[in-house]
Amino acid sequence: MRRKLIAGNWKMNCLKADGMALAKAVFDKARGDLPFDVLICPPMSLLGMVAALPHTIGVGAQDVAVAPKASGAYTGDVSAEMVRDLGATHAIVGHSERRALHDEEDFIVQTKAARAIEAGLTAVICIGETLEEREAGKALDVVTDQVRGSVPVIATAENCVIAYEPIWAIGTGKVPTTADVAEVHAAIRAELAAILGSEIAEGMRILYGGSVKPSNAKELLAVDNVDGALIGGASLKADDFWAIAETQM
Repeated sequence: MRRKLIAGNWKMNCLKADGMALAKAVFDKARGDLPFDVLICPPMSLLGMVAALPHTIGVGAQDVAVAPKASGAYTGDVSAEMVRDLGATHAIVGHSERRALHDEEDFIVQTKAARAIEAGLTAVICIGETLEEREAGKALDVVTDQVRGSVPVIATAENCVIAYEPIWAIGTGKVPTTADVAEVHAAIRAELAAILGSEIAEGMRILYGGSVKPSNAKELLAVDNVDGALIGGASLKADDFWAIAETQM
């Protein structure tokens, strides 16, 4: 039985005071014996401070460097080893905003995922199609191609999570039907089985992301092969984020 993961991606939000208050509020709510896992991913400016607070959940980075070294002449980059040293447990790689705004192709995402795993982090690999690709009937081809190109051969159910985020649903309020989500998640698991083997594929968590809210979380998280959620805007309010998490209590 795959344990659900409720993850929050804060993106480029929160200065120190607001970010620390948000982290403390989530940490306070997430105490105790929960039937699911929780992860928050603050911006890099807050990562070390958030990770240093008393907590019992995962704390992740929103990216790691593609550089092949733990340190060196890579101005502006932060290596996976540095992220791990700050106290992080996870790292998001390949988010659609990184793919679009920073021209990160699959092989870059795959390399970053491998760097994260090699540093002892769990890689959260994001994939998803555009609206044009979905309307053209190419969603499954796009998503399975991204899985094949972005997941490193060293990925296991313990060190890797897949996050399916249809780009057209991120922050728009638009949500695919539960049938659409089920179809894509099944295709992702089948592709994982093809490249990593059925045992690893069956154990690997596949999250859904894209306009997840307290009002739709329970329905989305009940879909076959949906093992949690990667939450953007709603993760910036502790009460909203926790309202989503509590649907799994």
